[in-house]
Amino acid sequence: MSNSIFAQIVAAIGAVAVAIRHGGENKSPVYGSKPDIPAPKAQGSIPTLKMPTAKGWEGNHKPTAAAGLKVNAFAAGLDHPRQVYVLPNGDVLIAESMGESGKPSSLFDHAMSATMQRARASGTSPNRVTLLRDADGDGVAEIRHAYIENVRQPYGMVLIGSTLYVGASDALLAYPYDPSATKITSPGKKLMDLVPGGHWTRNLIASKDGTKIYVAVGSLTNIGDAGMAAEENRACIHEYDIASGKSRIYGAGLRNAVGMAWEPTTDVLWTVVNERDGLGDETPPDYLTSVRDGGFYGWPYSYWGVVDDRVPQSTAHPASKQDHPDFALGGHTASLGLSWVPEGTLPGFPAGMAIGQHGSWNRSKLSGYKLTFVAFENGKPVGLPRDILTDFLSADEKYSFGRPVGVAVAADKALLMADDVGDVIWRVTGA
Repeated sequence: MSNSIFAQIVAAIGAVAVAIRHGGENKSPVYGSKPDIPAPKAQGSIPTLKMPTAKGWEGNHKPTAAAGLKVNAFAAGLDHPRQVYVLPNGDVLIAESMGESGKPSSLFDHAMSATMQRARASGTSPNRVTLLRDADGDGVAEIRHAYIENVRQPYGMVLIGSTLYVGASDALLAYPYDPSATKITSPGKKLMDLVPGGHWTRNLIASKDGTKIYVAVGSLTNIGDAGMAAEENRACIHEYDIASGKSRIYGAGLRNAVGMAWEPTTDVLWTVVNERDGLGDETPPDYLTSVRDGGFYGWPYSYWGVVDDRVPQSTAHPASKQDHPDFALGGHTASLGLSWVPEGTLPGFPAGMAIGQHGSWNRSKLSGYKLTFVAFENGKPVGLPRDILTDFLSADEKYSFGRPVGVAVAADKALLMADDVGDVIWRVTGA
């Protein structure tokens, strides 16, 4: 049986299971600093599996921008663009990568693998960083170069001085940077070993003084299913000291922290985290949180102080002593991209965080699949999320035209967002 036919069968079975399992369930998004999280509904060994087929954009079709904004394709025809990084000279680096197709060992693994490939969430990774340049300033990058190639699942990128750091799934790498060059041919210098597999994105952000790099590493499994020894140095944010070459865990208990950004009035590190699966449509919600040095945020033992009774508990991390996240973003949104947006960047929007929500697979009513925004006041999130870009899904939820990922503010103050199903970098400005 071909993989595509098997995927269609899995989707049909999944639709029936969703209807039976989630009939009457509250599907209202759980948002805010004090979320009312529904009681868990454990799904056993076969969680809800629902994901749209990747379709892409055709013709002039594009996402819908919020009132007062407009969107155009800054660059199209990329290969699974995931992360965006803006260089000081205005050039834009794009990490092109995807999850690697593994070797399924069970029927459920086969079903998950087929579903992920149908949704273009796994396959053959491009393993490339591409350089884009809008030399004439018209909002479209007319110059494109393969900047770094043959890096295992590149994701995070950060420039400090004359060194460009790249987060591959298996290592933190350093490259010599020359602003006049359009390609780096020197091999990357390995600074730090990272364990590939599982949640594979390795995002990076530099400290304000440029002496340290923070490296986000997701868990191998959903809830420590392979034992906690397999999760060593995972589900956390590492702090790498450039001068000494040593690293330590800065914040832990973060199942899959990906996007990171500094809140400028407090100089506090913030991240967006993908929470665990298998407990219901809105249980628990993904979240946006500040990260305390030495903090522990619950995974896998609990969420928001609620014990996950599927997991053997830890005496070292009792639920009563764990840090609670700052702001709930709704269940299974797969919030991956994060960028601080200064006031005045987007007309009608105050200062706050833009969040690329890749979209759910483990719920009956799809969530995420949008570029959203959370306003900040006095260093903290306030109000409810506001949409920036929407309509990445077909109305019947069968197809995804695009899936939002990394976000960055460009040199001209436009907001750039990677779309790894549409293979586009979208550019958002005032209308």
